[in-house]
Amino acid sequence: MTGTDTPAVTWNIAESGIMTITLRRRPANALGPAIIEGIGAALDAADAAGNIKVAVVVSDIPGFFAAGADIKHMQGVDAESFTAYGDRLRGALDRLAGSDRITIAAVEGVALGGGLELAMACTLRVGGAAARFGLPEVELGLIPGAGGTQRLPRLVGRGRALDIMLSARQVPAQEAYAIGLIDRLVADGRAAAAALELATDLCEKSLPAQQAVIRTVDAAFDLPLEEGLRYEVEQEQQLFEHGEAKEGLTAFLEKRAPRFA
Repeated sequence: MTGTDTPAVTWNIAESGIMTITLRRRPANALGPAIIEGIGAALDAADAAGNIKVAVVVSDIPGFFAAGADIKHMQGVDAESFTAYGDRLRGALDRLAGSDRITIAAVEGVALGGGLELAMACTLRVGGAAARFGLPEVELGLIPGAGGTQRLPRLVGRGRALDIMLSARQVPAQEAYAIGLIDRLVADGRAAAAALELATDLCEKSLPAQQAVIRTVDAAFDLPLEEGLRYEVEQEQQLFEHGEAKEGLTAFLEKRAPRFA
């Protein structure tokens, strides 16, 4: 299945339940209206398919995952249109982040500004060894406005996040992996393949359990420890009563692979 309504983004769905979303807007995958609309269309297709457990976001542009917001588009708009553009971009990334499915960004080349915000909106990030990451908005007299000021500190901590944003520097892949900005570091040119391998592995697990893991881990950043522990118990009980825990436990005792939905 391939999206044809916009050339900036295409997608395909494998029989395994993995969707690959490919960014194709030359020269650098700037996050203008075409990519924003394309991401929305891909997510619409995933919702309509109903069987997508993992979505992998990749780039078809050598040297770029996504270079950031569309500066040419931003320069030519008034304050009202600028706000509307930002709202559309944030809406697309928030929808990606809030999805019930797992999402993986496969990053080769540079992921800057909105490009890094797109990667951070995904559940996990796989980076090639030559990839570089940054939020250089202060050089434009702006701040990261599509989730960067909120998601980056949650991934790398306050001090490291401030260093990256205030200096506008580009973080090499090895450092990004060391500080937790990316979750897996692979050889240059291997990010997409490694992300699909990870997606295949994740598809074999219980999606309701994976979703509960994400919810409880996210709650750890927002709730006091005591409340977080109670929430963890609630999530586990729900999985046992309404999820796939019984199938998982039965399969373990019968020494067979579980048959998760």
